[in-house]
Amino acid sequence: MNVLVCIKQVPDTKIIKVNPKTNTLDRSSAPAILNPYDAHAVEEAVRLTEQHGGKVIVLSMGPPQARIAIKKCIEIGADEGYLISDRRFAGADTLATSYALYKAIEKLIKEEGIDLVLCGKHAIDGDTGQVGPGIARRMEIPPLTNVIRVEKVDTDEGSIIVHRKIENGYERIQSTLPCLLTVEKEINEVAYSPLPNMIKAARYEPIVWTVDDLNDVDVKQLGLKGSPTIVGKMWPPEKSSGADMIGGTVEEQVEQLLTITLEKRELFSVKGGETT
Repeated sequence: MNVLVCIKQVPDTKIIKVNPKTNTLDRSSAPAILNPYDAHAVEEAVRLTEQHGGKVIVLSMGPPQARIAIKKCIEIGADEGYLISDRRFAGADTLATSYALYKAIEKLIKEEGIDLVLCGKHAIDGDTGQVGPGIARRMEIPPLTNVIRVEKVDTDEGSIIVHRKIENGYERIQSTLPCLLTVEKEINEVAYSPLPNMIKAARYEPIVWTVDDLNDVDVKQLGLKGSPTIVGKMWPPEKSSGADMIGGTVEEQVEQLLTITLEKRELFSVKGGETT
């Protein structure tokens, strides 16, 4: 069973800042890392191929330095890595990104054969969660999102059973293969890489494709030309606990709660009219 994992190199959002003049992410302010959700997707793909045979192939779209993220995937245990890199991909939103990755997947299906596609739940620099389902829609295969467990894969029957995270628990879903999964971090723990994997990753060079290496590409659907999304403004969230701290004896706490409640009620009455 060959498993394809779509991955992305992203800026570390714990460090990245927003440019106050342009209201865009200042990607130069933070180091580039493998998207954390994608690392769990690669780990799960490795586990599945250890159980059922086959190999793990990773695919990414980005600038030449995205090779580093692919090398990290090789370190985790992936067998091969492909990077589609071309100036004509630049400025792509999720629609154009899913199209570009889909055209690369088409070529990989002809050359390698793909039984299952995995993606992280979302990229931490965008948080949209749209690329994975967008790829599935173009491939005309079922998208199973927010997967927290792969219960069973039956390669003979061509089926898979997964647990999908929902608000109050999980759904148990069966699907035909091929299909596409977007995975949560809860699906596994990314294991420490053994020394042979680290040596292989250090020496490994991903295969790089440009637009011209892909087949039947409509360049109008790539990059900025193929991106209808417009970001009007971006700003960091305000850091506020939204809570009032109270302390003291029980009697003092009750008195403080009453005071806060009356203040809030008075504030609401001023802003929204009298309440009953």
